[in-house]
Amino acid sequence: MKLLKKLIAVLAFAPALALASGATFPLDRAPDRSTDMAALQNGAKLFVNYCLNCHSASAMRYNRLRDIGLTEDQIKDNLLFTGEKVGDLMKTTLAPKDAKAWFGAVPPDLSVIARAKASDAGSGADWIYTYLRTYYKDDSRPTGWNNMVFPSVGMPHVLWELQGVRTAKFVEEKDPHDESKSVHKFSGFEKVTAGTLSPAEYDSAVGDLVAYLQWMGEPAQSTRKRLGVWVLIFLASLATLAWRLNASYWKEVK
Repeated sequence: MKLLKKLIAVLAFAPALALASGATFPLDRAPDRSTDMAALQNGAKLFVNYCLNCHSASAMRYNRLRDIGLTEDQIKDNLLFTGEKVGDLMKTTLAPKDAKAWFGAVPPDLSVIARAKASDAGSGADWIYTYLRTYYKDDSRPTGWNNMVFPSVGMPHVLWELQGVRTAKFVEEKDPHDESKSVHKFSGFEKVTAGTLSPAEYDSAVGDLVAYLQWMGEPAQSTRKRLGVWVLIFLASLATLAWRLNASYWKEVK
């Protein structure tokens, strides 16, 4: 019951979160890997290794990962590190008090984050995909990092070893609406140090992580879509049969 109340609260605030996330920075289209089991499995590995240290996914159990092709032994050997059981919920060991002291706020639960971040600017997957690829070094921030999609973000760049370190370049341009003023405009990133992955490999890894977050928000979505096709076919057949029966019934009356 408590978990249900949390999910209702998150979904109730989803429109507000989406509005807040609708930043002026353009969103890139996230690759669709919702049915790619290898990508979902790699995304689950990245999630457990890099996200679950601070964020929880309290609506997801480890054993649900069997739906993306993992066995219980694979889950135990590769995704359980601190004594959890396969049937446990994906919860972080980070205490809320410590999280607030270190980051200024308790990191949000990520169970339905891919749905909560959807907006007119793009899907939640697009938002997360762009967000995780637009971090840059900013020594003026407490964490040393900033983000183009989420300016002044409190979360550090946890994937920096994979992507490497970059700085953002900005230029001053005249305001098109007021020539007496200038605007601070982003003009690109500049690499400082390379990561363990190439840019293409990093983008692909983020795509896998985003695919997993999408799947986690609704693990049954593939089944729902597959059944939906058959339901529509059945309804179309039923409507055709009813139409012909109706025509046959009223033929003599007319």
